[in-house]
Amino acid sequence: MAPVPDLVAAGDPVRRRLTARHEAREHGLAASRDATRAAANAIRAIHRRDLDVADGLIEEARANLDAAITSLAPHPDVHYAGFVQDAAKEVAEAVLTRAAIRGEPLPCPEVVGVDDVSWLHGLAETIGELRRAALDHVRDGRIDAAENLLETMQEILAVLATIDVPDGLSRGLRRATDVGRSITERTRGDLTAAAGQLELREALDAHRRALEQVLDQR
Repeated sequence: MAPVPDLVAAGDPVRRRLTARHEAREHGLAASRDATRAAANAIRAIHRRDLDVADGLIEEARANLDAAITSLAPHPDVHYAGFVQDAAKEVAEAVLTRAAIRGEPLPCPEVVGVDDVSWLHGLAETIGELRRAALDHVRDGRIDAAENLLETMQEILAVLATIDVPDGLSRGLRRATDVGRSITERTRGDLTAAAGQLELREALDAHRRALEQVLDQR
């Protein structure tokens, strides 16, 4: 008759492995939340044009993301549960938004330090931030600067449109692309209306000046 196994002894390594996985998850989850928070604050600083603060927050976000990835490296099932990828997307959005608003080339995934799909989702989310920046330019009377951002939005859409893989591989990128396309179209309409209003205002101002000259000559 086979000896009865000591279940307590057999279960002990299982308990240790699960405890290690749980501790890694908690650490990775906290670091991912910190990365997301820092990235969101960086974007707000970018819109305030406080780039020094934004750069510091981006570095903080990257450090927290790296900490999350490192802590979960031995546990790929937890690593790919979703929260690390969400944080990576936010970090990518912050880095890409900063570059786009500054008129700089948009960095690739390797430079940003995120996986390909998180980078693509970061690109899609950047479209919304560029709309906000474009409308800020419109309020400041800088139509040309707003149109430059619209051109970048269109370039991003052109890249996203080339990604034709199942949603299971792209984590629902098609829907994010559709949202980005809608935002871009609304922005184009807003800029077209703003440009028309500016031309009308300039024409009225020119007409007023011409009338004033005629009256002054009488």
